[in-house]
Amino acid sequence: MAKLSIKDLDLTGKRAFVRVDFNVPIKDGHIGDDTRIRASLPTITYALEHGATVVLASHLGRPKGRPSPDLSLKPIAARLSELLGRPVTFAEDCIGEAAQRAVDRVHRAGGGVVLLENLRFHPEEEKNDAAFARSLASLADLYINDAFGAAHRAHASVDAITHHVPNAAAGLLTEPELR
Repeated sequence: MAKLSIKDLDLTGKRAFVRVDFNVPIKDGHIGDDTRIRASLPTITYALEHGATVVLASHLGRPKGRPSPDLSLKPIAARLSELLGRPVTFAEDCIGEAAQRAVDRVHRAGGGVVLLENLRFHPEEEKNDAAFARSLASLADLYINDAFGAAHRAHASVDAITHHVPNAAAGLLTEPELR
């Protein structure tokens, strides 16, 4: 395969930015179908088992570039925690001080999982903005795309971020699709 796989990366002690597709139906804070969340578990588990701090990023819905409580990923953090059987730290934003604090805290504690708030709360995500991508990349040592359904998008968390990390690879969900 011409693209790197997560299996090709040294994850030990690294902060792995994993772009996932958690665009799931949520109504009144309740997840209607967690299939996409479950589909990401092999990649997340693999990264954890190989010593990475996992920084998850996703979009949810179309909030038009501004925060919307109905489109927060917070309920997904709770469900993911149940599925993994371990805590998932929720960062109230995907960039800036809140994100950096959450990632640093989990990484210093020896690793774990951080779920960043909805990427599309920032219009720069869909504009493939380089500065926004650099902010996302500052949270990580490497990049893993496990959101095959979003892989075609020229968005900051899919495209521009790959220019600001030393290694980019496909996750276990995306790898067979690429093949």
